[in-house]
Amino acid sequence: MASQSQANRAKPNRGPSAGPANRRALLAAAREVFAAEGFAAPLSAVARRAGVGQGSLYRHFPDRTALAIAIFDENIAALEVFVDRPESTLDDLLDRVIEQALVSTALIDLVTADPHDPRAAHLGARLDTVVNRLLGREQAAGRIGAHVVTADVLLAVSMLAGVLARSDSADRPEVARRAWGLFHAAFAPR
Repeated sequence: MASQSQANRAKPNRGPSAGPANRRALLAAAREVFAAEGFAAPLSAVARRAGVGQGSLYRHFPDRTALAIAIFDENIAALEVFVDRPESTLDDLLDRVIEQALVSTALIDLVTADPHDPRAAHLGARLDTVVNRLLGREQAAGRIGAHVVTADVLLAVSMLAGVLARSDSADRPEVARRAWGLFHAAFAPR
């Protein structure tokens, strides 16, 4: 009788058609779990939060790095859409990066732990393109000094992500605000 009851509660297998929805659920769950428990959180917690089995998780993401890269892909895609808006500024971009970093410090730890992982190489190139486009507009508008190059902004973002990852979660907003003040001073037109 118990196995009959368990069988009645089991979710029906929807097969391959469930794949895209499962992937989205896994990414959303991973963001929440890693933000709350850090990158070392059990992947079973991610699967459980997503409402899928661990087999589904591993079909989509064979390891933690693959999962983190997928999340960063989504973050950068959002930044690419953002920079396409002509009213977007470098301030806005850094605010968005800070916002992402505040909830993704565990993921930043992972990707920065192995910066030469070939699976993550495309992320740097995409971020470079986003920053380069926005920096050109900001310099043309006179809001950022001509002495600032894309690599300077990327270094600032990397430094900020590292500091946020090592800061207590309650202190991160204040740390981000102070760091942004330093960047403003360094990037101002001379």
